[in-house]
Amino acid sequence: LKKHRKGCVYLSFTTSNVRIMMLPLYNSVASWLLKKRFHQIQLFIQYPGEVQFEVLQKLLETASSTEVGKKYDFSSIRTYEDFASRVPIVSYEDIADQIQRTREGEQNIFWPSPIKWFAKSSGTTNAKSKFIPVSQEALDDCHYKSGKDLLSLYLNNNENSKLFTGKSLRLGGSKELYKDKGSYFGDLSAILIDNLPKWAEYSSTPSNRISLLPDWETKIAAIISESTKENVTSLAGVPSWMLVLLNEINTYSGTEHLFEIWENLEVYFHGGVSFTPYRAQYERLLPKSNFKYYEIYNASEGFFAIQDRNYQNDLLLMLDYGIFYEFIPLDTLGSFGEKAVPIWEVKLGVNYAMIITTNAGLWRYIIGDTIRFTSVDPYRIKITGRTKHFINVFGEELMVENAEQGLRTACEQTGASISDYTVAPIFMSENKKGAHQWLIEFNRAPSDYIQFMQVLDEALQHLNSDYEAKRLKDITLRAPELVVAKSKLFYQWLDGQNKVGGQHKIPRLSNTRTYIEELLVLNK
Repeated sequence: LKKHRKGCVYLSFTTSNVRIMMLPLYNSVASWLLKKRFHQIQLFIQYPGEVQFEVLQKLLETASSTEVGKKYDFSSIRTYEDFASRVPIVSYEDIADQIQRTREGEQNIFWPSPIKWFAKSSGTTNAKSKFIPVSQEALDDCHYKSGKDLLSLYLNNNENSKLFTGKSLRLGGSKELYKDKGSYFGDLSAILIDNLPKWAEYSSTPSNRISLLPDWETKIAAIISESTKENVTSLAGVPSWMLVLLNEINTYSGTEHLFEIWENLEVYFHGGVSFTPYRAQYERLLPKSNFKYYEIYNASEGFFAIQDRNYQNDLLLMLDYGIFYEFIPLDTLGSFGEKAVPIWEVKLGVNYAMIITTNAGLWRYIIGDTIRFTSVDPYRIKITGRTKHFINVFGEELMVENAEQGLRTACEQTGASISDYTVAPIFMSENKKGAHQWLIEFNRAPSDYIQFMQVLDEALQHLNSDYEAKRLKDITLRAPELVVAKSKLFYQWLDGQNKVGGQHKIPRLSNTRTYIEELLVLNK
């Protein structure tokens, strides 16, 4: 307080003091605003079928005058059965020409509002790039809305959170945004960061400029320099690449764990790849029993599900983001008996391929992910893998979910931890039965590799009855083989394909030896 020469009393603060004094108020106001959304979430939890059908009706009505809408006569569709019988299920290849026309400037093909953003997606390191349309509606009503909902659910579960007294350390895509014939493309994370309002940057680190740096090594150094000076209360990013960053920060700071740098750090929001192989390494870097991990399920095509409870590993399917969901049982996918079902017809415990219809003009699009429902009241899911990334060469139907649970068991029993891995079949020959070959890069190697693989094999048999049947007395499958990867092998492989950082992923399971053979050459 200072006294004015005319006798008036006024407040005098420096900018930094204002920020420090406003933080508790900002935390309280932000928490209150975000919690208001929780009541809307409860609405679609209570009326899931009605909300989803309303989403479908709105999408059809909005796009009725588009080229696709006229082709399938959206204006006359009245029921889900009409929609399912009239509009075909498509893959990216089926609509690539429509997307290319839009990229070249044509509009109103599959969505009425102008589409100038395209999320460049390489799937799981596939050489052929996909350009996923991103509408303004998808940005506002799906991607940004989901970010608010993530915080809303987290704050509803953690009343004493101090999340907004500090900043979120975000690790997005490492690619630039490119302009091509009037449209823009790049990593989805880069598109989201570039379109964020200015106030959003205030609560995040690093700055937008650093977040969008194209060179991974330069970007990591810049993030370390900036973020270690901030009061970071949350982390957000893909587990594999975030782990690289956090290990670098720990080494740079010379600390034993991250709480020595950020004492108020309370939660890590993660998605993009399974967290299971990385959990043990995170727990060593973040050794607090009450530290929270919150998983999300998003992709270039949309934002789908959010972990809605502390210390759980399934996700609440978000039903009011302008996305209509359908599901095909994986055991019928691609067969004459293939049939998609809406959410009100799904069953527990079934592996489904997910189909989406979105407010960016994707109509009955098979996204390539597989999920299963853990609950139908409310609808909660677990991601089990990719439609093209599982091993079923010998009838074993090994899913990514099985592989990662098995690896976790093997690591726990042998004291090992892994950095990356991939698995491929060893095909049968005249004198030898088939097997699975595991190429694993260890962060901490087990003392006995043979024991590690025995534990893994037994765990997989316990988790998957089809695998167990094929392994019985080595009738079809002999014991799995291990190849130990040299340090940073997978990083070197991604770097060679210009796929370091961002949302690029290692293909975990494959029915072919394409990926593993490339890696084995580098491993020599």
